[in-house]
Amino acid sequence: MRKPNARERILETATELFHKRGYSEVGINEIIEKAETAKASFYHYYPSKEALCEAWLSSVHEGSEIRRAEILKSPGTAASKIERYFEQLESYMISSEFRGCPYSNTCAVSDEGCGGVIELIRRHKESLRQFFREVCGQRFHDPEKAAEVGDRIFILYSGAATESQNMKDSWPIKVAAQASRDLTSP
Repeated sequence: MRKPNARERILETATELFHKRGYSEVGINEIIEKAETAKASFYHYYPSKEALCEAWLSSVHEGSEIRRAEILKSPGTAASKIERYFEQLESYMISSEFRGCPYSNTCAVSDEGCGGVIELIRRHKESLRQFFREVCGQRFHDPEKAAEVGDRIFILYSGAATESQNMKDSWPIKVAAQASRDLTSP
């Protein structure tokens, strides 16, 4: 098995630390030390902590896009696809000890001066919103209705993720999943 190069070690280390403690709570020196790399290597690959955060968020986004595309293409009803996505959220929240959405957590500690980071957060959230609209398009033939219901489910999903993190429990996800089923049932 190939040993990860410095760039990969830095990103893997940052992913672990940002996820556990949050972007604002982790310093570059700690990442460099735990990634067992030189400071020059860090700055060669990532000219700033913000650039590293952008790489991290992009990596998480790519994985999310793959999972959503698989769900969209899979057989089943819109309701079953949405339910599957809520089940993935519940599994993620439990396995991460309810640390919450990396995008929401990072956004809470970033300002407009972090333009690239903020843009990635907005792009990710908009793609999630679009996912729910597309799934609802499989249920409702009227594009306006699909968009309206998709937006409602996006808000339910986002609220469920936030409250699950706040409550350190998965019941908000279960409630939001049921409300989403109600919105997409024939």
